[in-house]
Amino acid sequence: MSVSARVKKGMEVGSWIRRMFEEGIAMKKQFGAENVIDLSLGNPVMEPPPEFKRELKRLVENPFPGMHGYMENAGYPETRAAVAAQLTRETGIRLTQKDVIMACGAAGAINVALKTILDPGDEVILFLPWFVDYFNYVENHDGVVKLVPTDDGFIPRLDLLEAAIGPRTRAVLIDSPNNPTGVVYSADLMRRMGEILRKKEAEYGTEIFIVSDEPYKRIIYDGIKYPSPLNVHRHSIIATSHSKDLSIAGERIGYIALHPESSHHDEMMTGFVFCTRTLGFINAPALMQNVVRRLQDVTIRVAEYQHLRDFIYGNLVRMGYEVVKPQGAFYIFPRCPIKDDVAFVHELQREHHVLTVPGVAFGTPGYFRLVYCVREETLARAMPGLEAMAKKYKLAAPG
Repeated sequence: MSVSARVKKGMEVGSWIRRMFEEGIAMKKQFGAENVIDLSLGNPVMEPPPEFKRELKRLVENPFPGMHGYMENAGYPETRAAVAAQLTRETGIRLTQKDVIMACGAAGAINVALKTILDPGDEVILFLPWFVDYFNYVENHDGVVKLVPTDDGFIPRLDLLEAAIGPRTRAVLIDSPNNPTGVVYSADLMRRMGEILRKKEAEYGTEIFIVSDEPYKRIIYDGIKYPSPLNVHRHSIIATSHSKDLSIAGERIGYIALHPESSHHDEMMTGFVFCTRTLGFINAPALMQNVVRRLQDVTIRVAEYQHLRDFIYGNLVRMGYEVVKPQGAFYIFPRCPIKDDVAFVHELQREHHVLTVPGVAFGTPGYFRLVYCVREETLARAMPGLEAMAKKYKLAAPG
């Protein structure tokens, strides 16, 4: 047996999104790219903002000695200080470079954080629907996943969260805005979550971290404000990237930030540095660290994503799909017209060449995920197929 049992299990659980993406590539070869509408992968079509291109050009044309070499494993002090200053402006909590480690994207940041805090058998709580790779990230470091359902609006059930916390609970891993639903956790929800965690910390004599995956925190609509876990719980770890807010997903640049008042702060930061090295990341990409240093207050044009959100949401509601309106990110998660979401997704793909991802990939059968980080004409081309399926399964449009 060449592949380990653990990896085989992870491949079975976590392959849906990539599988649909790869099926899309095959379909494009068979039918022509113009005849396949791929709404399966959150790979932003929007180009990076002009500030990114200007800064990249400036650095490439004016390199400093050693610009492409190693730096300390934590990252350039100047870049960490810039990140800390931005977080200070956003939260009102004073962070410094000593609270920040540069990371290889949010995935790298989450893995470094989990490896630092987990002993074998420690539990990490996840809310359903979840981003499927979280399961693998926890298992990478011998942790145990505990799943907690959300309500009909995909809001975490805090009563179920409290019941799920035990003496081995080490972290609650959240993403808000959420992938796949686009739901944003409110300030009140976050405040109550922090209260529950402190209550349970006192009960068990432990530290329970909020590990917050935040690549979409600036892609929020309708004037909603992002409530940072740093403001509600001192045992909070931010693990994020600039993949989405600067539309540079392939550059793999992000950071970890630890609340400055966290217990054993300095030891934790040393642990993050150690795990950055021993997990094989060594350091975050040097050029990108220098590029994003001056771009901490820059974001892509969120209004364009909001326009696309309004377009797809309005059309799905008109067709009769039951769907929660996304408040952020660029995903929408309608309920399937039939119970078997896998069969529905495959029928939509086979009959109408529209690629989506079944809800089972996110631990929530009976739904399907579409992305709208695509061109508007691409979304428009997907609407006839979605409408045909709605009519076939007799969805009732609003009166």
